[in-house]
Amino acid sequence: MEQRIAFRKVTFEDVEIIHKWMNEEHVHPYWNLNISLKAFKDHLAKALADTHQTLYLGLIDGRVMSYWEAYWVEGDIIEKYYSAAQADQGVHLLIGEKAFLGNGYALPLLRAMVHFQFQDEGTDKVIAEPDIRNEKMIHIFQKCGFNPVRPVKLPDKTGLLMFCERETFEKRWPYE
Repeated sequence: MEQRIAFRKVTFEDVEIIHKWMNEEHVHPYWNLNISLKAFKDHLAKALADTHQTLYLGLIDGRVMSYWEAYWVEGDIIEKYYSAAQADQGVHLLIGEKAFLGNGYALPLLRAMVHFQFQDEGTDKVIAEPDIRNEKMIHIFQKCGFNPVRPVKLPDKTGLLMFCERETFEKRWPYE
């Protein structure tokens, strides 16, 4: 039986589940947000007010299991690291619920989110900059259609800048 992928926008009421995920062993080395709940509430409030990004929770068959940040590169620190087009978008993600790890969910979820981002007709590129140590996610990004560009030293990590071009994505994953 095929499982249903969905996304819904994060609200401040989601703070406790996202905070819980930020403290998971498989998350905090890459996100560095294993901070107190009070500090995380401040962080999430700022993130929700940031108009260059939209936060989502990913669901499988209605069960909340992942966290997503879909953002416009313009206005983000990453725009300083390459020659960004005005409508380039970026994506950050984490699988929070341990029961969903290692079960093949990351690729279909990422595909669905990137497909959603390419619904903006001006967007020809979606970028990512996963932590360079996160080999599993780098592999998933590559399977989705992202190509490694170069390592980038960001304030909170060394990331691997990766590009997913619309044409490459649509050839790899034709939608009917």
